[in-house]
Amino acid sequence: MSDSSTTREPVAPTGGGGLAGVPGSGGDGSGDGSGRVRVRLDLAYDGTEFSGWARQPNRRTVCGVLEDTLSTVLREDVVLTVAGRTDAGVHAAGQVAHVDLPEAIDVAGLPKRLARALPADVRVFSARVVPAAFDARFAALRRHYEYRVTDAPFGAHPLRRLDTLAWPRQLDVAAMNAASGLMLGERDFCAYCRRREGATTIRELQRLEWVREGDLLTAFVSADAFCHSMVRSLVGALLAVGEGRKPVEWPASLLSLHSRSSEVTVAPPHGLSLVRVDYPADEDLAARAEITRNVRVATAG
Repeated sequence: MSDSSTTREPVAPTGGGGLAGVPGSGGDGSGDGSGRVRVRLDLAYDGTEFSGWARQPNRRTVCGVLEDTLSTVLREDVVLTVAGRTDAGVHAAGQVAHVDLPEAIDVAGLPKRLARALPADVRVFSARVVPAAFDARFAALRRHYEYRVTDAPFGAHPLRRLDTLAWPRQLDVAAMNAASGLMLGERDFCAYCRRREGATTIRELQRLEWVREGDLLTAFVSADAFCHSMVRSLVGALLAVGEGRKPVEWPASLLSLHSRSSEVTVAPPHGLSLVRVDYPADEDLAARAEITRNVRVATAG
């Protein structure tokens, strides 16, 4: 994906069957005289049959399907920038992406045109022109995820089996929430992340709360950003607390580690959904993107 903003040139298909951006490509936004506008796409997908968001050779991915379909419908090369690159099997009800398109395109009509071309497991709900400073990834204030678990003795309801984890033992929500509260704030979550070269694992966890409705438990998880597998790792640790295998203090104690913890089990992907992404007011978009691009450094103490 390309986050840069100069005039796009045609590119060749990648191994995944789609189109990759030329470094430094991607029109420079709405109303700037370039003949192109920046467009925000709000979308959702059932992640069951996708190998995640990001393009991979010979794999069906959300990005690949969307970019290929947009390129066909619009008859030009399209490269998307996304708010959150979800893993294989993870769903999204409120994903956000941006793309730079010619001014002449009927942006408001895109969802209807795409509905005729996209597969049933991905949909674009809305498309609208936004300021050139809008960046789906770097301008985001926070991401909101939900993880669904059921501890019903019969397992997950047949109609929810693809988005709800069936847990075989009763879970103590009070203990899980007590453990969750100890994790909040800006911390180094390297114990809960699969480290990527050059990426920081410092994140501000703003909400981590479990709510029970009958046999269904939903974890509400919000942060400025998440590192790879962070949400599912947090859920896995809290499930261990909920069934009594680990004490309440255990998940927070791992934050003192300087590498990924082998004790943490990553929860399965299908219970997780990206439900919303928050952005600042238009006049604050550029400043927010600049702040996000700065690498966090852990403060002493």
